[in-house]
Amino acid sequence: MEPLFERAYAAHRDGRLDDAERGYRAALDIDPKHVDALHLLGVIRHQQGQHAEAADLVGRAANLRPQDAALQLNLGNALKALGQLDGAIERFRNALTLAPGFPLAHYNLGNAYAQAGRHEDAADAFSKSLRLQPNDASTHNNLGNALHSLGRHDEAVAAFRRALELKPGHAGAHNNLGMALNALNQPAEAITQFRAAIAAQPRFVAAHFNLANTLAASGQHEEALDAFEAVLALQPKFPPALYGLGNSLAALGRHKEALQRFERVVGLDPKFALAWLSLGTTHHALGAHTAAVRAFDQTLRLRPDLASAHLNRAVAWLTLGDFARGLPEYEWRLQTTAQADPQTLPRWQGEPIEKRTLLVHAEQGFGDTLQFVRFMPSVAQRAARVVLEVQPQLMPILAPAAAQWRVTLIARGTPRPAADLQCPLLSLPLALGIDRDTIPARTPYLSVPPTYRRKWRGSLGGHARRKIGLAWSGRVQQQENRTMPLAALEPLFALDGIDWIILQPDLSEQERATLDAHPRAGSIHRFDNRIGDFADTAAIIERLDAVVSIDTSIAHLSGALRKPLWLMLPFAADWRWFVDEPRSPWYPGARLVRQPQPGAWDAVVARVADELREA
Repeated sequence: MEPLFERAYAAHRDGRLDDAERGYRAALDIDPKHVDALHLLGVIRHQQGQHAEAADLVGRAANLRPQDAALQLNLGNALKALGQLDGAIERFRNALTLAPGFPLAHYNLGNAYAQAGRHEDAADAFSKSLRLQPNDASTHNNLGNALHSLGRHDEAVAAFRRALELKPGHAGAHNNLGMALNALNQPAEAITQFRAAIAAQPRFVAAHFNLANTLAASGQHEEALDAFEAVLALQPKFPPALYGLGNSLAALGRHKEALQRFERVVGLDPKFALAWLSLGTTHHALGAHTAAVRAFDQTLRLRPDLASAHLNRAVAWLTLGDFARGLPEYEWRLQTTAQADPQTLPRWQGEPIEKRTLLVHAEQGFGDTLQFVRFMPSVAQRAARVVLEVQPQLMPILAPAAAQWRVTLIARGTPRPAADLQCPLLSLPLALGIDRDTIPARTPYLSVPPTYRRKWRGSLGGHARRKIGLAWSGRVQQQENRTMPLAALEPLFALDGIDWIILQPDLSEQERATLDAHPRAGSIHRFDNRIGDFADTAAIIERLDAVVSIDTSIAHLSGALRKPLWLMLPFAADWRWFVDEPRSPWYPGARLVRQPQPGAWDAVVARVADELREA
């Protein structure tokens, strides 16, 4: 019998598993309790992926020889492969009780702990294994993974670097090091590691995917496109990669291409909620607002409490003029941004409060405050006292109106007076029951303080030429580019008989140099550091013939002063400008000039130039 077993064992060593299996079974036919034959036949079945049979065979061997640490180890391996982690951990511990200096048992115990999510225990097990075999690269790598999962990223980086010292070109360690460096906010270094992992193992899907995500998160969307395509070349039906590709395309303004990817994602994985969300935002960017609402509806069926989906659906409804559904949903914005709301105060819902004090507090940007303060007279009629908290830069321009409305004006960051109720400024339309047709449209509702009017008297020269204010840059927000390149304004600068007054207080050095070197620099005027706050800007606007602006606070200020305004809008404009309307219910003096398709600023500027030429 022993020669029979020896031949089977030799075949096993040589990798001839079929011959080995026949030999072990022949040995067991002669002696059903042959421990080594049971054990090694179980190892073969484990190698072949037949883990249940492996666990049975090795378990029988372990029962016959309970003091054998190797049997406990291999039984643990089979149980781990079956997902029976508690049983596997018990067997690895048994092996270590029998042989405390068994490094592979420590290592496998660490892997089992890691799979069970017990990362502290895993790190301890890997550390013990390394004390016994300090130069094992795989153990250093796995220790790094456990430390990374525990948030101990600096220690994880050290472990991965040690693994790479021991085994240069270890693709897994390069990839894992990249993940740890990302967690330490070192994306450039992470990208280097992901590229090294790919160089070592070109078909390493996870490394390609991590590289793509890191490039996208770093704003390197063109390079991210190639990286996501590399993932999809290896795994064409990988929804997260299609999703990432779609997001990078959208970030580059290539919304039609992005739409195809998002539709593909939800076709492959209908429960991918964030893909439905991105599908909705892409429909919105393409002007398909009803389709966007349907996508947001599906997002919310999957994740009912996803605030960004509620907010995006609100914006789509409001863009369509549906205030009845849009305004209540718009309250979800307060869940998506850090608001300085005095949450300890009860929320005002629009009811009369003749004997109580209401605190209304500004939120979001300067333009939002300038636009929504129009509701303060209605609010003041319903409360004994109203306190309006705004950004400090807006205090001077809002002070005259606040005094007229009998509203106490305070600057954000200063002590608040006692109040009974509170309401965010952009929630006033909801509280007041405003709809699309009842927006207060009387302008001007702001005026220039006399001291500022005197300050700027004579600053713009005589009246021989038309003087038109200009602003072309604002904040870039999600799915909405409110900045155009300075070069796109050339048709305006080419108009005769106009002095252009730059209203933007902050220009880049490149913009300053471009304007200084412009062939028509003599008709382009700017005040740079002389503009200290919005009252300064208002005093300048008051002396102009008109303003041409992108969607910025300057546009809102011009509208509130009822200065003739050409408002240059992106294709997917903010909801407040609605859809396909040349005039605004917010600002009757404004003309809305929209991009005919995404990114088409040249067409917008050309139309404004034509209208100014004819005016």
